[in-house]
Amino acid sequence: MAHIPKRPARRTIRIGNAGGYWGDDLDALRRQITGGRLDYVTIDYLAEITMSILQKQRARDAGLGYAVDFLDQMRGCLAPMVERGVRVITNAGGINPIGLGRRLRDLARAEGYDLKIGVVYGDDISGALHELTAAGESFANLETGADFAGVRDRVTAANIYFGAEPVVRALDRGCDLIVTGRVTDTGITLAPMIHEFGWPRDDWDRLAAGVVAGHIIECGSQATGGNLTDWREVPSFRDIGFPIVAMERSGAFTVTKHPRTGGLVGEKTVKEQLVYEMGDPARYLSPDCTARFDTLSVVENGRDRVRVEGVRGGPRPETLKISMAYQDGWKASGELLVGGPDVRAKCEALSGILRSRLEGEFDAFHAAVIGGGATRPPAAPGAEPAEALLRFSVRGQDRAAIEAFGKALPALILAGPPAVAVQGGRPRPSPVVAYWPTLIRRDRVWPKILVLDIDGSESFEECRERPAAADESPAAAAATPDIAPPRRPRRRDWSRRTRKVPLRELAYARSGDKGDTANIGVLARSPEIHDWLRHWLTPARVKRYFQGIAHGRVVRHELDNLLGLNFLLEQSLGGGGTVSLLTDPQGKTLAQTLLEMTVPAPVEILKNRRSNR
Repeated sequence: MAHIPKRPARRTIRIGNAGGYWGDDLDALRRQITGGRLDYVTIDYLAEITMSILQKQRARDAGLGYAVDFLDQMRGCLAPMVERGVRVITNAGGINPIGLGRRLRDLARAEGYDLKIGVVYGDDISGALHELTAAGESFANLETGADFAGVRDRVTAANIYFGAEPVVRALDRGCDLIVTGRVTDTGITLAPMIHEFGWPRDDWDRLAAGVVAGHIIECGSQATGGNLTDWREVPSFRDIGFPIVAMERSGAFTVTKHPRTGGLVGEKTVKEQLVYEMGDPARYLSPDCTARFDTLSVVENGRDRVRVEGVRGGPRPETLKISMAYQDGWKASGELLVGGPDVRAKCEALSGILRSRLEGEFDAFHAAVIGGGATRPPAAPGAEPAEALLRFSVRGQDRAAIEAFGKALPALILAGPPAVAVQGGRPRPSPVVAYWPTLIRRDRVWPKILVLDIDGSESFEECRERPAAADESPAAAAATPDIAPPRRPRRRDWSRRTRKVPLRELAYARSGDKGDTANIGVLARSPEIHDWLRHWLTPARVKRYFQGIAHGRVVRHELDNLLGLNFLLEQSLGGGGTVSLLTDPQGKTLAQTLLEMTVPAPVEILKNRRSNR
């Protein structure tokens, strides 16, 4: 049988990504393996919403609970994977990694390949919650501080975010293909670096560099031109290349893609991905270390090549994050097509009619005019649309009330303004699986590895801490001082001559979600523009601009090294994830909305705009 031969140690290893979520390009894995030299390919499948979907699937069929698409991908990739000596690591195992691992072993055996498959599991603690709370774990909500007792009996899934360590163990044992449960997006990329270079577990700077590299490539083509603000600069989105990290033993690395592929790798593509869902840039937490995004440098180093270095890190947290899901009632959504003229007035009338007919209790009711500013602040509705979809959504604990909403919506087409049609039939209730983030002590649970050989034998290992670990000792913490990022002097003497321009002319941006908090990273197009934006684009101005959307605090973090500002808009996503009734529950459109803000820019900074920034 064919197998993957062992390679000599390398000074540089090349790790490609072939997917950023379940539903991404299914041909990307084949293109990455066959497009040029790679040592490893990672694929990220899991998000909080994905875990909820997998939980529902396994409730219907105990043999499921993993991303079945990965099996389809591997059927066409086993031959080139073995021929080229590429190892594949993915968290496609979801809530049933052992089931996926055994299916993959059967597939490899049927096609004549002698592959050793590693399965990382043990992250599922849903059956031990009462025991763990009795032992002292509070499981308070990480975002709201809410008491866990109110949801404990409704929890349907509880998965710990493991880091790179169990994947490193599987690689050390010679596994060619590794599937995991809830291992972090960055952990599956960091693991090959630790395995190949032998980085110590308290070498915080190099571990942090691996985490940053993983963050850049974890969302697939979002680092190679996808979702780029200046998207017209991307030569082609056809057969878009997926990102590759060439990591050096020192921790410096280059981001690139295969030649002759679509997309673009440049300073802007890498910076936008860096600020995506970043949070506090001085304290990016992972199970493996704390990474600092405010010390690194990003420099273009040739066509489709970007050099990243200067990453600093600190000790890992003493706790691990848990993603829990719990039952939280029901929800339903339905749409009406509303034609002109007077689309906005008609939508307002229809909303009033529907609300007057609804009875029962709802936790939330939401109406959005899609095509008429549904993802924008109420103060900026835009021009009158020719037509729009009027989307209604409700959520509550009473299923009967949700069902009554579904019956009331179609009745509007004959009992309101003209030019109205129902889209998609009667809305049906669907269960709400809500997200509960929390923490647990590291020593409460250990990841596990199951190694599956082609002959059917299986060997087990529990990944207890390795001896002589210095990662949580006072000496280790002191070895990595709190580093102040470089800062340039602030300039405040701008002239009074200004010109009103959209923020887009001064900056580019990207946004995403962190629970109920939207993260918007804004990147200036020149150092002079950054100096002015740091003075003018305050949290108060951003909150005022997003009135009606940002209901909580707006927090700003500064990124002088990237010419950036990172804003966190709390309570802005309708509860976030599966709970939200918003048209854009993940905040994907908010960055582009912010860039439409009109700003009074000093004329001298307009002269210094650089289109290549």
